Amino acid sequence: MVGRHYRMSDHYEVGREKIREFARAVRGFHPAHWHEEAAWALGYDGLIAPPTFSSIILLLLQHKMFDSVLTGYDISQVLQTEQSIRAHRPLVAGDQLRCDTYVESFRQFGDMDFMVIRNVFTNQYKELLQTAHTTVAANTGAEVATELVTAVDGVIMSGEALSQRQHATRRPEHALDGGMVECFDEALPDGGVDETPVRMPCGMEFDELRVGAELPTRVLPLSRGDLVNYAGVSGDSNPIHFSEHVAVAAGLPGVVSHGLLTMGLGASYLTDWLGDPAAISEYGVRFAGFAPVSATRQSEIEFRGRVKALDPDRRAATITLTAISDGRKLFGRATAEVLLR
Repeated sequence: MVGRHYRMSDHYEVGREKIREFARAVRGFHPAHWHEEAAWALGYDGLIAPPTFSSIILLLLQHKMFDSVLTGYDISQVLQTEQSIRAHRPLVAGDQLRCDTYVESFRQFGDMDFMVIRNVFTNQYKELLQTAHTTVAANTGAEVATELVTAVDGVIMSGEALSQRQHATRRPEHALDGGMVECFDEALPDGGVDETPVRMPCGMEFDELRVGAELPTRVLPLSRGDLVNYAGVSGDSNPIHFSEHVAVAAGLPGVVSHGLLTMGLGASYLTDWLGDPAAISEYGVRFAGFAPVSATRQSEIEFRGRVKALDPDRRAATITLTAISDGRKLFGRATAEVLLR
C-alpha cells in the first residue's frame, strides 16, 4: 500500500450552509463564518470555513478507503491518533474540492496497524488549499470480544458493520469505484508539498505578542447533544460517541467526545483570540485522551495556550495548546502556527 495514490472520483462542493453548520458545531463564531459581508470585508468571495472544516472530507475519504481499499478492517475498531493540517488558502463557500490521497507509511505493533495518509486538497482552479496528514490505528486482533461486536452491530449506521461491508454483493453502478480511484500517472514529489501560505493579513499585530505570553483561558461546555450534532455534521458515526453500551464494551469509561471535535474547538479558541478566521497556517494535534460526556450533565473542556516562538521575518507565531477535561489531558501535543499583521 505504501506509495499508492488514490483520488476522489467526484469533487466535494463547500456550501455556505454547511460552513454555518460546522461553525456552530465547533463554536466558531467569527462573523466571516456566518455573514458574506464580513467575509467580503476580509477580501474573500464567500463565507470562510473554520480551519478544521476539511475534517469532513477527511472522514469521508477514510470511510471510502476502508470501504473500497482496506476492506478487511472493522471501522468501529479504527481510531485516529494524530491529525495535522497545513493551510495554504482558506476554504470558502463555492470551492469545489478535489483530493489526492497518498499512503505514506504503514507499520505494525502487536495487534495494531498504524497508517499515515497524506491528503492534498485543491479547488476547481487547481489552486492548492490544504495538505493534511492523518494517522490512524486499526485493531487487527483475531478475536474481538463478542460483546463488543454485538454491541457495535446493533447501533452502528446501517451498512457500516464489518459483516455488512464484507458480504455486500449488490451496489449501485455509480458506486462501483467506492468513491475513489487509483492513480498511476502522478506521484507525490519526494519533498512533498511546500507552498507558501496565501492569505490576507488581518486581526492581531505581530508586535503585540511576546514569547511566553499566555492566552486567555477558555472553558467550553460539552453535552451529549453536542456530540450527536457533531456526528451528524462531520459524518463521524463511531458509536463510542453516542452509545454507552458500545463505549463500555470498548473499554472506555462511557461515551466520549470525538478527537476531531476537540481539535476543532481548539482551532476556534485560537481564531477567536486572534480575531482572524484565516490566520492559522499550520495546526497539528496528537490525541492523548478522550473527554467523557455524561448522559445527564454537561462536561467541560478547558483550553489554554502559550506563545512558544516568534518569527519576525514571516511575522508568524508558534502557539502551544492544552485541553483538559475532568482532569484528563486530551492532547499529547498540539501546536499551531499563526500568521499576523
